[in-house]
Amino acid sequence: MRAHAALVAVVALVARGLVVAWAASRFPPTADGTYYHTFARRLAAGEGYTWAWPDGAVTYAAHYPVGYPALLALPYRLLGGAGAHAVVAMVVNAALGAALAVALFAALRRATTPRLALAGGLVLALHPALVPYTPALMTEGAAAALVALACGVAVGARRSTLGLVAAGLLLGAATLVRPQCLVLAPALGLVLTRARGAGPRLAAAALVTALALAVCAPWTARNCARMKSCALVSVNGGWNLLIGAQTRSGAWEEVKVPDECREVWDEAAKDACFGRAARAQIAADPLAWAAKAPQKLAVTLDYFGGAPWYLHQANPAAFPYEAKVALGAVETVASRLSLVGALLSLVRLRGARRTRGLRWVLGALSVVSALSLHAWPAYLGLVAVGLLAGPRALARAPALVPATLAVVASTAALHGAFFGGGRYGLVAAPFVAALAFVRGRRG
Repeated sequence: MRAHAALVAVVALVARGLVVAWAASRFPPTADGTYYHTFARRLAAGEGYTWAWPDGAVTYAAHYPVGYPALLALPYRLLGGAGAHAVVAMVVNAALGAALAVALFAALRRATTPRLALAGGLVLALHPALVPYTPALMTEGAAAALVALACGVAVGARRSTLGLVAAGLLLGAATLVRPQCLVLAPALGLVLTRARGAGPRLAAAALVTALALAVCAPWTARNCARMKSCALVSVNGGWNLLIGAQTRSGAWEEVKVPDECREVWDEAAKDACFGRAARAQIAADPLAWAAKAPQKLAVTLDYFGGAPWYLHQANPAAFPYEAKVALGAVETVASRLSLVGALLSLVRLRGARRTRGLRWVLGALSVVSALSLHAWPAYLGLVAVGLLAGPRALARAPALVPATLAVVASTAALHGAFFGGGRYGLVAAPFVAALAFVRGRRG
């Protein structure tokens, strides 16, 4: 099995290394990646998590989460400081992508046959939605890797207390990268423990959550002191909620600044103002806000497209629209096939007898959805099929099964409430791909 893990690691690193070699001189940071790159450079140069404005003013910042720039800061400092090239981040991304593949392979080893575990590991090593995203200086790949490592470490440690401690610390790091990851801490605490009974499982959930919060606590204290707002990680929740309330497409759209917020310039205060405006708009017409959820889920789960979008955005000449469409088609086919495989794995899971027929019917309908234009109902169906197996079945199932359900459910819930985007669904993609190779007993 060590040889198989080494093979998965080598294949993942080589695939991503080839992409980095191709992309290094072609694709500069773009979109949010420009900000993450700049913040990492400033941290590497000892200038703190600050932003330098054109007029020479320097202010403390917290709109963008600190985790990913902080992760890049040490490599940047060692390899160029404030002048570090984006290729350094690409190499870090390649290492994280390989770690993701190995971590989920480790979880698969305890969930299926050796051959299927190796096949699943190699699929993760070569996944066409993940590998081409390596050049992107964005948070989704790092967050997915840290969550996968949390699962892999906990399962590899046979879900001992030490494994739960490591999972909590890794989920804390993931929360600093993408604050949404915090909602996974209690869920994964419940499913990554071998303890039986509600009390011990709730204690495990509390332990993992407390450790994740402890990792974030120093940064929260910094926000209290520097931003005059004790935000857990970042001050963009109000922005995102307002975009989600205003959007017509379900995806990101430039925010329409409410009148009462136009003269608010402080970063944290503006976010708070946007949050109040968003909540007022939602409260005024909650049905209109709720009706946008299907659109938000569609743009998040139907088509990921993170790599095609980023590469085309960064350099349309090197990656033209035709290439964007071609790569998008390849990754969509691979992701839909993984979704079908995951659904088949779940309907075969031995569960409550009274729901067996319903699970098979719902599974079949979800497969039809996965092979149609809109796959988002199939992702919701995946969660529903798993839950219908019952708590006892999920407790007996390999930890990868309920962990995948938690990742997919949290992705759908959060982006159904805020706003959607294909790259946000990438965090769930490797878990669904791994679940496709789980083989339990029929039920």
